[in-house]
Amino acid sequence: MTASKNDFEITKTEEEWRKILTPEQFNVLRKHGTERSYTSPLDKQYAKGTYVCAGCELPLFSSDTKFNSGTGWPSFFSPIEGAIGTSVDRSFFMTRIEVHCCRCGGHLGHVFEDGPAPTGQRYCMNGAALKFIPG
Repeated sequence: MTASKNDFEITKTEEEWRKILTPEQFNVLRKHGTERSYTSPLDKQYAKGTYVCAGCELPLFSSDTKFNSGTGWPSFFSPIEGAIGTSVDRSFFMTRIEVHCCRCGGHLGHVFEDGPAPTGQRYCMNGAALKFIPG
């Protein structure tokens, strides 16, 4: 799914986003930044629960789909159905598939074809783009 910023249910001005997000969350979600690997506490979070968008709290990933990819970022083999959108990212002289929240358009990370069964996909997410809700 390719979308423009006007295609999302939740839209805010840059100033409005800055008021509700930490500087790191803003950089990742709104400016397509990437946190340094191994810096997110969510990388080693393996409790039962749901990972939601840090921008709008839409449920994105279940803990049942989380795995240790060894990359230093929280990784999942499948999102919650209908929660994410994707677009082509051609930055850094390569082509990757960017993953974003389908409700607010926040940049979450990228998806790669080197994950475990059953999907073979690795949704490599920035921990700053997520919040963990236990349960």
